[in-house]
Amino acid sequence: MTRERLLVFTLSALLVATLAAAGTFATRLWLDHRANAEIVALAAGRDVPVAADARPELLFARLAFLTARDRFDEAQPLMNRIAAAGERAIASAAYYDLSNARLRAALSHLEINEIDPAVPLVRLAKEGYRRALALDPGFWDAKYNLDIAMRLVRDFPQIETSGEELPPEAAKRLWTDLPGLPRGLP
Repeated sequence: MTRERLLVFTLSALLVATLAAAGTFATRLWLDHRANAEIVALAAGRDVPVAADARPELLFARLAFLTARDRFDEAQPLMNRIAAAGERAIASAAYYDLSNARLRAALSHLEINEIDPAVPLVRLAKEGYRRALALDPGFWDAKYNLDIAMRLVRDFPQIETSGEELPPEAAKRLWTDLPGLPRGLP
């Protein structure tokens, strides 16, 4: 009788473990299906809100939706959450996409000769490309776009003034931040 009880107990424990595993996998499958449906909706152009603790893939889809519409102020917190998630490939791609959108917006400003709003966008794009390259040093597209952005707005060393104003002759020798649009390949 003891062997029969042991067999029943073992089979019952195995059945409970199997049901628990099946429940866990079913829940994960349902969550993955729901996240994929939200990603498809965002890719189709529908504005779907995303939870703060969502998966990095879903956050990336929301970031791509926002950057396609030049909503950078809403996209930046998502970028920070993606970077904090620890998924290096997704974070690198997200930095690249956000930087591309900023560079496109800057080029749109430059096409209509609005230089002042273009300079900070190019600088933010350069910073994003640098972060993407820090996560993935072999990311050739980010290297190329960083080179283009570096040609648009150069990084000149800052002049130490120690609280004094520059004399007028020194101010004349300063370079402009935006030398011009590069045309064609280098």
